[in-house]
Amino acid sequence: MAEHKPHLDFKDDASTSSHPVYTKTEEGGSGTSTLGSFTSIFDLWYVFLDVEFNQTSEDRRQIGTFSAAFLIFNRIIGTGIFSTPSAILALTGSVGLSLFIWVAGMVIAILGCLVYLEFGMAIPRNGGEKNYLEVVYTRPKYLVTAMYASYVVLLGWASGNSVVFGEYILHAAQVEVDRWNQRGVALACITAAFLIHATHVKAGLYLQNFLGVIKLIIIAIIIVAGWVALGGHLKVEKPHNFDNAFEGTRGSGYGIVTALYNVIWSYIGYSNANYALSETKNPVRTLKIAVPTAIVSVSILYMLVNIAYFAAVPKAEILTSGRIVAANFFRNMFGEQAERALSVFVALSAFGNVLSVMFSQGRIVQELGREGILPFSRLWASNKPFNAPAAGLFEHYIVSVVVMLAPPPGDAYNFLLNLISYPLAIVNVFVSAGLVYLYLNAKRLNWNPPFRATLPVVILFLLSNIYLVIAPYIPPDGDNVYNELPYYLHCVVGLGIFAVGAIYWLLWTIVLPKIGGYRLVVKTTLGSDGWSRKHFIKEKVQ
Repeated sequence: MAEHKPHLDFKDDASTSSHPVYTKTEEGGSGTSTLGSFTSIFDLWYVFLDVEFNQTSEDRRQIGTFSAAFLIFNRIIGTGIFSTPSAILALTGSVGLSLFIWVAGMVIAILGCLVYLEFGMAIPRNGGEKNYLEVVYTRPKYLVTAMYASYVVLLGWASGNSVVFGEYILHAAQVEVDRWNQRGVALACITAAFLIHATHVKAGLYLQNFLGVIKLIIIAIIIVAGWVALGGHLKVEKPHNFDNAFEGTRGSGYGIVTALYNVIWSYIGYSNANYALSETKNPVRTLKIAVPTAIVSVSILYMLVNIAYFAAVPKAEILTSGRIVAANFFRNMFGEQAERALSVFVALSAFGNVLSVMFSQGRIVQELGREGILPFSRLWASNKPFNAPAAGLFEHYIVSVVVMLAPPPGDAYNFLLNLISYPLAIVNVFVSAGLVYLYLNAKRLNWNPPFRATLPVVILFLLSNIYLVIAPYIPPDGDNVYNELPYYLHCVVGLGIFAVGAIYWLLWTIVLPKIGGYRLVVKTTLGSDGWSRKHFIKEKVQ
């Protein structure tokens, strides 16, 4: 007997009803029952999520509180704290202002944490921002999903930290870094991360947790050594960076916002656990513990590490160190042999971050495949052959490799950093504006999550991200972060990525249906693997 699989038929016909009507049917049967009409956006969302048919089996919930915290910890602490202080100091001009920029970035990250904590507890499902945008921006239908899909699919999030992995490994091996040997090592790094996550989910989680512990050890060494340096015990002359901390301060709008992007890059990942909530044990309780623990710990550690750098490395040396300021710190504190050894540990920290990025981004691509938005959605939605989102991971792997190899060598890292940070600020504007809308309409929309960020917090996060979106267009006054590229290029490319999604939506939902004389009807089926998947049927218009 053929297996009966439940599915939902969704038809929105303005000529017969003012609201969408959802029906539930059984494959192989002829019966149809109406689930009902809905006027609440929150009720509509829960039907859209197929809560009834998307209950994940307990054996799929492999992420506990410890792993969730390290998913966040590993995603945040990659290479940013080891590679961006030099650029931040160059853009601000002084030790004092650079530390204030780190504090400002920390505040923005904590505000964002609270916003994503509220959304994550309200909608504990894989997908992160995709879900939060869809709950508010429901018209035009599928537009926000298509634009978000373009942002996810076309950005190589894992590329930047792979590049820094290559740089630190070559530095430890005392090999002169050039464009191709650095990127060759980076390619090996990202390939290993892809293969691990695509073939064995638990092994990838265990390795991430292990590398997270290594990061804690490295950071503890830097912090303790920084305290020693403050006491004057160095292998070089004490730098005295704090004697006149604000000497040389520059305050251009472009410099400050670009420095903030560097800090925000170093904090990206506070929402990382939100992307895998369908695979998390007791997701609400887990988020309540894991997110605050991770972000507060990281914030304290980041400030202590920055103080340690300035206690041991002269300002002029930091400015010329590029992305290996941590290696210079180790040399000044422990000598050249220790510098080489600890550079390997920084590279391992970068590898842990690449693992964490690949883990989450592969699942977002898979979730978009389950929504039926992407071409060949069935492929991206699959968990075959190793019960892991191999296709989604591979898509992100390919894009990351292309993005990693394309920019010129001098500007590659800074361009990748800004290209990811700028579109994220745009997404955060719409996520936080959406939550403001839900707050202002909480009773009508039945918005009552287990945790609330509070309206002032959400508005502050919204305003900070609006600033981050607008300020990069102010022409720099000698502070261009690029050597060869236009200062605004990452903004233009970031907007172009969203535009690609809008064009795709226009062709897919309007132009082609009009030319072909059909409308799109979405059906949701429950697969044999326990996950639901949407697919679109072309229904001829009479």
